[in-house]
Amino acid sequence: MRILVALTYYRPHVSGLSIYAERLARGLVRRGHTVTVLTSRFHPSLPAREHLHGVEVIRVPVLTKVSKGVIMPLFPLYAATLVRRHDAVNIHMPQFESALLAVLGRSMRKPVVLTYQCDLRLPAGLFNRIVQRSLGPLNRIAARLADHIVTTTDDYAQHSQFLRRYADKVIAVAPLLDPGPPDPVTTQRLAGRGGFNGRPQIGFAARFAAEKGVEYLLQALPRVFEQVPKARVVFTGAWKDTVGEEDYLASLAPLLQQYAAHLTFLDLLRDDEMASFFSLCSVLAVTSLNATEAFGMVQGEAMLSGTPVVASDLPGVREAVRRTGMGEIVPARDPTALADALVRVLQRRADYVRPHAEITQAFDAEDSLRQYEALFAGRASRTGAA
Repeated sequence: MRILVALTYYRPHVSGLSIYAERLARGLVRRGHTVTVLTSRFHPSLPAREHLHGVEVIRVPVLTKVSKGVIMPLFPLYAATLVRRHDAVNIHMPQFESALLAVLGRSMRKPVVLTYQCDLRLPAGLFNRIVQRSLGPLNRIAARLADHIVTTTDDYAQHSQFLRRYADKVIAVAPLLDPGPPDPVTTQRLAGRGGFNGRPQIGFAARFAAEKGVEYLLQALPRVFEQVPKARVVFTGAWKDTVGEEDYLASLAPLLQQYAAHLTFLDLLRDDEMASFFSLCSVLAVTSLNATEAFGMVQGEAMLSGTPVVASDLPGVREAVRRTGMGEIVPARDPTALADALVRVLQRRADYVRPHAEITQAFDAEDSLRQYEALFAGRASRTGAA
């Protein structure tokens, strides 16, 4: 099949959404399909067209940015041309252009599959509220026209006000996790670079965005240090230049400065370095605050690398620990509960580790790709829901 995958940001932008879409595109290519990614040329230095790992990436010129989105006047022309050339359309939401893509796909009688990555919650402010409210009707048009809507877990679907309206179309497909085994050379290099010297290390792998709850991890540290004095936190991810999160980073500055002696920043690691990063951590903290986090793929990857997780008790986010037992679930926005759970895992880590085969079975990437293939071919049912 020829499959068109559309999303606002793709490589080199890094987020859970872009990583998910990239793994899906590369996995489908590996299984013999032709995949084109339609995305924004969000930085003028990016090529308008290139091939990445067998995937053709086409980037639409950007006129200006609006909050976390972009304005692309030529997008309708690009979209109409590419939808016509492909057999199926996969739209990753949230995305301003989702309704247009769904209209084009339906009018050209192409299967339209929405991948509903998460709810959209923009930073505070009158303009952002206007933008967010304007997206509601567009999202509903896309959902009504779609043949299927994919989400990561039934737990998230059942608690999403948006997805509940379209329950007959929703199919849960496990996220595509593919960290690979840790490379010994990479692990050794990261160990030296990140100060992994046998001390307890709390890992955090995410953008510094308001919905990630970094402040609650920092607020939990004094209580952690009371029980585990040598503990440190090591960050990796796009923590410096996250689109639309400049004010949030500034708000974290006092806490980051206060605990600077206990923090290590590794910037953004390559994909082939992440398994080594996870394997070096004693525990991974996932402190998400709201429905903008639907799962948190880093959890499953940490578990596949042998590292337990402490995750927020949110729909979808809690599913990795629920399925595997490899960690603890704590209330969101509660630094005391977070600290106590981190201490329990740090002090009794072996009690939380599960066999690698069990984790692999819980998150079968090839099965997820087969489910997507069935959706694009129009022969899917809800029996394969995760």
